[in-house]
Amino acid sequence: MTSLRSRARDDSGQLSLLIMGLTVIALTLIIGALAVTSVHISRMRLLDAADSAALGATDDSAELVYERGLDSDLPLDDATVQESAAEHLASRPLPHGLESWQVADGTGSPDGRTAVVRLTGEADLPLIGGLLQELGGSVTVTVESRARAGVTSG
Repeated sequence: MTSLRSRARDDSGQLSLLIMGLTVIALTLIIGALAVTSVHISRMRLLDAADSAALGATDDSAELVYERGLDSDLPLDDATVQESAAEHLASRPLPHGLESWQVADGTGSPDGRTAVVRLTGEADLPLIGGLLQELGGSVTVTVESRARAGVTSG
């Protein structure tokens, strides 16, 4: 009888420890899912900016049609696309969820007809962003968008 009582006393507090451990695991999973979702939303916002910058680059080159004449496609070059993309980013407010963004290497026109805009941005993570920065890290998102505008006569 005494051994049963001593066992019951030895197990006291074990359930509280188990509940606390499971709570920590559940909170870690919730915070992790929130961070992954935030990065994905930041990526979508950055992709939206890259899409509009690529379209803007093809629109900006439409003026060249009047100078060079009508061809099957708009004439593009790397400098024109890079400049247009940089101007486009400068004219837009930084979306929520991004700490910074910039035009990345690879932005240009590989074939002289297609505008390729590559952007990179630093994602702002809720709840763990400050901790990540204190540890010297961050989440960098890179996206690429392409646009091509054909010009036809008549």
